[in-house]
Amino acid sequence: MYDIAHHSNGGQVILATSSDPKHPSQYIIDGDKSTFWTSTGLFPQEFIISFQSLMTISTVQVWCSNVRCLVVERSVKADPVDFEAIFDKELESTDGRLQMEQFQADGTSACHLKFVITSGYAHFTSVHSVVVEGEPVR
Repeated sequence: MYDIAHHSNGGQVILATSSDPKHPSQYIIDGDKSTFWTSTGLFPQEFIISFQSLMTISTVQVWCSNVRCLVVERSVKADPVDFEAIFDKELESTDGRLQMEQFQADGTSACHLKFVITSGYAHFTSVHSVVVEGEPVR
């Protein structure tokens, strides 16, 4: 198993609802928790990570701040369509400090993962890193 979302392993952020040139969405998958993507003050906010092919996922780890509710959806289609929710979690407030949430995927397959921040503890949220442990479907 390896981080299938990391840009060096072919992961790509193909959509993000907020754009700040100082904090681009590609920072989500660069493996550096000191860089981050930031959202605007409106909710929901979302981003989609696409993999090189259909992957089997074991865990999904998200480092973020000020996120209250996070939904993770998957698509098994070649195009990022027909998403279905696989995780829906209310995160604990950390007063602006980094939050870390880990989801056990137990062999769920996906070509794309959509992360939807439905609400936050502040007007702005940030996502510092997403690590998706998995491997190609055999």
